[in-house]
Amino acid sequence: MKDTSKNFGKAWKFGKNIDTDIIIAARYLNTSDGKELAKHIMEDSKGDFYNMISKGDFIVADENFGCGSSREHAPLALKEAGISAVLASSFARIFYRNAFNTGLLILELEGSDIDKISEGDELQVDLAANIVINHTKKENYSYAKIPPFMLELLNAGGLIPYAQKQLKEQI
Repeated sequence: MKDTSKNFGKAWKFGKNIDTDIIIAARYLNTSDGKELAKHIMEDSKGDFYNMISKGDFIVADENFGCGSSREHAPLALKEAGISAVLASSFARIFYRNAFNTGLLILELEGSDIDKISEGDELQVDLAANIVINHTKKENYSYAKIPPFMLELLNAGGLIPYAQKQLKEQI
């Protein structure tokens, strides 16, 4: 996993109930190539979003982010697009697990803290301190603690690299 404690990025705001069809439209599910999928993230809601974002940017959303179908394409596309993390007040459970399985950092913040973040704010995640730093507003927001095993998955880059590492250690 990239060192998110040094990543700065711009906040891109979305509302509630952002489903996987909004993240990556079903018409692109004929490929599992993350780099190709990345070119089409949020296309149906923000047009050419891929060319608007920069590596390290953050998606900030309200409740139930990643609802809808259980496809792994959605978190994979976000990760490959260079999104540092998705911050939301809650995540659909299957998206939550798929995000960690693909190595995408997701953080649950209080809804009141999500509301304080504006589109364009410069953000940074400090995993060691368990905070999101809003450099624009000079505020810090705490987030729900990430379970230790999920941190292991993130540090390995996702479930497949984690399993490969475990197998190598057993040989």
